Amino acid sequence: MKMSYTAEERGNPNTLSYRVFFKNSEGKYISPFHDIPMYADEAQNIFNMVVEVPRWTNAKMEIATKDKLNPIKQDVKKGKLRYVANVFPHKGYIWNYGAIPQTWEDPGHRDTDTGCCGDNDPIDVCEIGNKVCSIGEVIKVKVLGTLAMIDEGETDWKVIAINVEDPEANAFNSIDDVRRLKPGYLEATVDWFRRYKVPDGKPENQFAFNGEFKDKDFAINIIKSTNDYWKALVSKKSGGELNCTNTCVSYSPFLCTKEAAQAVVDETSPCGIADPVPSDVDKMYYYEKK
Repeated sequence: MKMSYTAEERGNPNTLSYRVFFKNSEGKYISPFHDIPMYADEAQNIFNMVVEVPRWTNAKMEIATKDKLNPIKQDVKKGKLRYVANVFPHKGYIWNYGAIPQTWEDPGHRDTDTGCCGDNDPIDVCEIGNKVCSIGEVIKVKVLGTLAMIDEGETDWKVIAINVEDPEANAFNSIDDVRRLKPGYLEATVDWFRRYKVPDGKPENQFAFNGEFKDKDFAINIIKSTNDYWKALVSKKSGGELNCTNTCVSYSPFLCTKEAAQAVVDETSPCGIADPVPSDVDKMYYYEKK
C-alpha cells in the first residue's frame, strides 16, 4: 500500500514558534523520523526522503529529534534562528536537503571507515533533481552515492540521490552519471560542505576518503546500517535525549495513541503571519580557499 503524507505548518514562519508537523493518508499525526518507512520500494532500492531545506534557501530547517513527534523546525544558535551563509559562488543550499526516515547515525558507534562516531541524527540526503521541493515534502529517491564528511570529529554521511519523478531520473544510476551529466556539481558539493561554516568562525570541514564520493552500493549499505541503529534506538526503553514518540512502530515502547499525538500538535499555535527574513541572510561571503 502506497502511503502519502501531508505537512502541516504551525506557529509563525521565520520565528522560534514555527513547526512543520506530518500526517499520513489516514489523517493521523506521525513522526517523520520514526513513522515514515525508510524504503518507498525495497525491491527497487527506492528510499523515502523528508525534505527539510528547499534548494537555494538558507534557513537551517531540520527534523527536531528531541521534540515529541519530531516536527521540522529551524535550528537555533545562541537564541537566534540559524541561517546558512552564502559562501561565494553558492546561494543557500545547492540541492534539496533532507533526511532518510528510520535511520540514525549512532554516536556510540565508531565507523570503521571514518574512525569517527555518528552525529546523532538521521542520515542526510542531497537531492540533485530539477524541481525545488518544499519544506516537509516526502519524496521517493534513487540513491547514487555518498560523501563522508567529518564535522567537528563526528561522521556525517551525505547521501547523493535523485527524485524518481525527476524527468531525467532514468539517466542517473551511479555517482559517475552525476559526474558526467551534471559536471561540476559533485565538486561544488564538496566545496559547499567544506566551507559553509567558515563565515561563522569555524574551521573548514574535513572528509574521509580524501573527499572522494563512494558508489551507490556503498551508500546503500551505510543507509541500511543506520536503519539497524535506528531500530535499536526505537526499541529500547530510553531514547536518551532523542524523542522516540511514534504512532506507527508497533514494537516500540514509545508508541503513542492517535489522541496523544493530536494533543502534542494542539499544544502549538495555528500557522500565523510570517516574520520577515533578516536582510543579512542574502549577504555573500568571499574568502581565499586554503
